[in-house]
Amino acid sequence: MSETEIERESMEFDVVIVGAGPAGLSAAIRLKQLDPDLSVVVLEKGAEVGAHILSGCVLDPSSLDALLPEWRQEETPIRQEVTEDRFYFYGPQGSLRLPNFAMPKLMNNHGNFVVSLGLVCKWLAEKAEALGVEIYPGFAAHELLFDENDNLVGVATGDMGIGRNGEPTANYQRGMELRGKYTLIGEGVRGSLAKQLTAKFGLAEGREPPKFGLGVKELWEINPAKHKPGLIQHSFGWPLDMNTGGGSFIYHLPDNQVYVGFVVHLNYKNPYLSPFGEFQKFKTHPDVAELLEGGKRLAYGGRAITEGGWQSVPKLAFPGGGLIGCSAGLVNVPRIKGVHNAIASGSQAAEAAVAALKNGRAHDTLEAYEDGWRASSIGRDLKAVRNVKPLWSKFGTVGGVMLGGIDMWINALTGWSPFGTMAHGKTDAESTEPAAKHKPIDYPKPDGKLTFDKTASVFLSNTNHEEDQPIHLRVKDMELQKTSEHDVYAGLSQRYCPAGVYEWIEEGADAPRFQINAQNCVHCKTCDIKDPNGNITWMTPQGGEGPVYQEM
Repeated sequence: MSETEIERESMEFDVVIVGAGPAGLSAAIRLKQLDPDLSVVVLEKGAEVGAHILSGCVLDPSSLDALLPEWRQEETPIRQEVTEDRFYFYGPQGSLRLPNFAMPKLMNNHGNFVVSLGLVCKWLAEKAEALGVEIYPGFAAHELLFDENDNLVGVATGDMGIGRNGEPTANYQRGMELRGKYTLIGEGVRGSLAKQLTAKFGLAEGREPPKFGLGVKELWEINPAKHKPGLIQHSFGWPLDMNTGGGSFIYHLPDNQVYVGFVVHLNYKNPYLSPFGEFQKFKTHPDVAELLEGGKRLAYGGRAITEGGWQSVPKLAFPGGGLIGCSAGLVNVPRIKGVHNAIASGSQAAEAAVAALKNGRAHDTLEAYEDGWRASSIGRDLKAVRNVKPLWSKFGTVGGVMLGGIDMWINALTGWSPFGTMAHGKTDAESTEPAAKHKPIDYPKPDGKLTFDKTASVFLSNTNHEEDQPIHLRVKDMELQKTSEHDVYAGLSQRYCPAGVYEWIEEGADAPRFQINAQNCVHCKTCDIKDPNGNITWMTPQGGEGPVYQEM
C-alpha cells in the first residue's frame, strides 16, 4: 500500500465549521450557547487564529451585541470608538470634503469601533474555547466529503509532506477526516470549498454574477502630533480614473497607529492597471503624504472583498450545511463593512442547525437559514444598498456615486428604489478588455520611505510556504495562458496580483515563460477572480502556511 492510500483517521462531531473568522467563530459560540452538549470543531488554515484575517476594519457592533451582550463590560480588543467621520473626493493635488449631512444615515459611523479584526477573532476564539469548542489552527480543509446521496458529511484536511513532484516525502502525513451532521463553510472570499459547493449544488442559479474588489492595506505608526484616535476617512477619485471604481480608507487606532488602505473594484477594464501600484500612488497625494511623513510602515496585506451584495448572494443552504460570512458574500459595499453580517450569518446558521439537530435531523438542507436571512438584519442591510455597485459600474465614479447616494436616501426614507434591483452583468474576469484598447500606466519607482515594491511588502506580511510542495495555484491550460493572458491582455496577472506571485519571463529560449512564485501568495484570491479566461484556480496549500498578519 502506498502512502497516499493510507486510510485517513476520522473524527465525528455534531457540527464542523471551516474557517476561524468572525462568521465561523460566531457560529461556534452560538451553537454552544443554545446547546452546551453539542460537539463543535473549527478548522483554521492559518498558523494561528487571526493569521489570515485582513479587514479595514471599522466594526459595526450590532450583531456582536446580540451574540455577546456582556462584551462591553469585559477587557476586549474593541477599544477605539469612532470619534469623527470624513468623506473626500480626491484630485491629483487637492481634495474636496463632502458634507456629512449629505450622507445617508446608514453611512454614519457613530457608535462603531476601529479594530484589528485579527485580534477580535483571537478574542472570539477564546470565548468559543471557554464554551467547549475545539479549534484546530494550521489545518486546511482541502476536500469535501459526501455520502451516497450526495449530502455533505464533512471535510478532510490536506495531506502534509507532498513534494513538488506530487510524491510523498519523508515528512508525509495523511490528512484527517472531520465528519459532522452539519458543516458550515466560512472560508472567506472565493474559498475553494465554497466554490465547489456552489457549482455542485447550483447555488448561484437565478442570481447575478458575484462581484469583487481587491483591498490592499498597510499599518503605519505616525507622528503623535498628527494622530487623531478614532478618526476615520474615506475617499474616492484620484488616482483612479473616473471609469474605475474604488477608493481609500484611513483609520486612526490607538497608540499613534493608522490603517491606510485602498480598494479597487475588480471589474476594471484596463489590463495595465495595478491595484498595488494605484495604492502606492495614492500615498503620494499631498494629504496622505503629509500624514505619513516621518512615520514607519509596520505591516502589509492584500485581500479580495465580496461586492455583489443582495442580488449576488447564492443560496446559502445545501444538503449537509451552509455558507456563512464572506463565503456567502455579505459585504455592504458603500459602508465597506461585512463583519456585522458575518457574525449575524454565523448565528443564524447555528440557530437553524440546532433546531434541526433537536428534531433528529442530519445532512439535510437547513432551509430555515436560507429562508430567513433576507428578512433579517443582513437582508435589510444589503437590500438598501443593492444598486450602489451597479450604478457605479454603469455610470462611472461621478455619476454613479451621485445616483447611488440618491438611491440610498430614497431607500432610507421610503424603503423603495426607483431603479428596482439592477443587474451586475459581466463577471469581473469578463470585464477586462484587450490591451490593444488601452495604454500602459506608468507607476513611479518606489522610494522605500512612502512607497514600496511588492517584495518588501510581502516580507512585512510574514508570508511563508514550503517550496517543496505542489503549487496551490493551478493553471488549467498553460498554452491558453500564453495566447490569451499574455498575448491579448499583456500579462495582466503580474499586475493584478498584489504579492508578485506571477511573472512573465521575456528572456531565454522558452520566452515568454509563465512563472509562479507560489511562496509569495498572501491568499487574496484575486487570480481566481480576475484571470480573463478563468484559467487559474486557487487551492489551499499545506495547513499553517501563507501570511501571518499581526494586528491587521
